[in-house]
Amino acid sequence: MTDTQGRQGASGAFGWSVLNTALSRVGTLGIGILLARFLGPESFGTFAVALVALMAVLSFNELGVSLAIVRWPGDPAKIVPTVNTISVVGSAVFCAAAVLAAPVFTSAVGDPEATNVIRILIISVFINGVVASPAALLQRNFREKTRMSIDQVNVWVGAAVSLALAIAGLGAMALALGRIVGGLLAAFMFLRASPLPYRFGLDRNYLMPLIRFGLPLAGTSIIFFAIGYADQLTAGILLGTTGLGFYVLAFNLSSWPVSILAQPLRRVAPSAFSALQHDPSGLNGTLGAIFTVLLCAAVPPMLFLAASSEPLISLIYGTAWIPAAPVLSWLVVAAFAKIICDLAYDFLVVLGRSGTVFMIQAGSLLVLIPALISGAILFGLAGLAAAQALVTVLVVLPCYLRQLHKAGVNLAPMAGSIWLPATAGLAAGAFAWLMATVQPSPLLVMTTSGLVTGALTLGLLYLRRTSLGLLRTIGNTPQTAGVAP
Repeated sequence: MTDTQGRQGASGAFGWSVLNTALSRVGTLGIGILLARFLGPESFGTFAVALVALMAVLSFNELGVSLAIVRWPGDPAKIVPTVNTISVVGSAVFCAAAVLAAPVFTSAVGDPEATNVIRILIISVFINGVVASPAALLQRNFREKTRMSIDQVNVWVGAAVSLALAIAGLGAMALALGRIVGGLLAAFMFLRASPLPYRFGLDRNYLMPLIRFGLPLAGTSIIFFAIGYADQLTAGILLGTTGLGFYVLAFNLSSWPVSILAQPLRRVAPSAFSALQHDPSGLNGTLGAIFTVLLCAAVPPMLFLAASSEPLISLIYGTAWIPAAPVLSWLVVAAFAKIICDLAYDFLVVLGRSGTVFMIQAGSLLVLIPALISGAILFGLAGLAAAQALVTVLVVLPCYLRQLHKAGVNLAPMAGSIWLPATAGLAAGAFAWLMATVQPSPLLVMTTSGLVTGALTLGLLYLRRTSLGLLRTIGNTPQTAGVAP
């Protein structure tokens, strides 16, 4: 299938991606609730230890070269064989190294029982490397409908296997095995759906340009991982596996509503930005439209979650998980700030400023680590979460905004679009807090507050329908030629 034949336009891709993410999140949330109730905080924490190790390796797994396929201004068929070779060989090396290093990592976080879980889960590294280029080609062509089918098989098959094995008594290993089964099926589907034949090659004309493009992104991704998971590493080391279980549950809940929108945006945004990279006015307008939609869709749910964390956790997971409530209130703030940072990251990368985002992440990490350690030691789980939120909002986000301004983005219209969603969000949060204070029934609190929040969110999106309309025009024209990375 050619690039033109496969192109849907960003709005169609975004719609499919939202549906894909929503269905995936519903599936993972539902299965997660059952597994959390069945396994308890300790086993849940053991899997979290293994998952942190997996995400660490995945952050630099294919050396950042797959994103070059999305950004490449010409025919991607010229670079795909070289990308495949770099990705698969690198993944095999990193997978082997991670298997050997697993005991060292689990000893450092105080949970040796997670070693075998990590060794099974780390197979995902190699799977990820194999399908990196097919996934990037689908993203480039805005084929999110196809991506949705693949992701749904991955989520639901993996979840079903995990649940069955957990009931059989395999504990944290059940989650690892389920993830691998789902990943293998998804990999087969990625290879079948790839717009180009899967071939290996090593063209020296593209090898060094790809490495020069990818290495700063891989380095940035490592720092990005460290910023995203330093809190979980700190929780595991300083507060134990059970504390990590509480923290991860709160983290998953905090990112659930905003990621329904943020994850689809991150799939569509790089291709949309790439299509407009030689049209500064259109590029800035697109960024502003995405930012506006993001605010309207995310701010009310974010403040609703922060204000109703205790009845929410009590209702869904049970009273055994109540210690996660104060963590959730802080982490929703961090989650929202992070998706704005991610959007700015994609924008700057498309402009070829991968070195700039690396410096932002590296500098932010120097502030984050001592803040996390101090927060955990002084105030426990809540202090750890507060440190994560404050550094993200007060350090990382301003750095990205400054770089956007230096790149020629007019931030004034974006700043002016904040007040309406902020007002609606404060209203949603205040109502949820009032209901949680005066109403003893968690079910009633969540039902009434959720309906109010949903109505406010839909109202905001209706008022910003012009911005939604702008997204319809993105990606409907062929990409503009540009400079190869």
